[in-house]
Amino acid sequence: MTKRQTETLVGLFVVLGMLAILFLALKAANLTSFSFDATYPLLARFDNVGGLKVGSPVKSAGVTIGRVASISFDNKSFQGLVTMQIERKYDFPTDSSAKILTAGLLGDQYVGVDPGGEDKNLQPGDTIKMVQSAVILENLIGQVLYSKAAEGPSKESTNKK
Repeated sequence: MTKRQTETLVGLFVVLGMLAILFLALKAANLTSFSFDATYPLLARFDNVGGLKVGSPVKSAGVTIGRVASISFDNKSFQGLVTMQIERKYDFPTDSSAKILTAGLLGDQYVGVDPGGEDKNLQPGDTIKMVQSAVILENLIGQVLYSKAAEGPSKESTNKK
């Protein structure tokens, strides 16, 4: 193998490594399925946004239909205000609902939109009224532990004594 062939192979290897790092960076930033389609804003107020992040996907029926554009705190209602950018090709009825879901047991959180049955559709800037906040794993574990402690010792442990 000549010196020129070796240098070409090393250069190719370096370019492939840089492409792999770029892919991982886009995956970590949640931008691998980025879209340049026209969008419109929808709002939703949640009691708890959990670990939802700006750029998280908005999905309906498992299909990504948009992204979370911003998350802020509403000083009047004391709720988290989530602004979503939905692709224009997707219209949702006014009685649609939004909930914060988790991909897998410990995965990233995203907003799930379930369509309603009304004839009239949500307009840009409208607020989705029916929402379900994020389920916080620590709160669930605490509730289970508290309920077990409230039950007291089980009959099996008292029979063994």
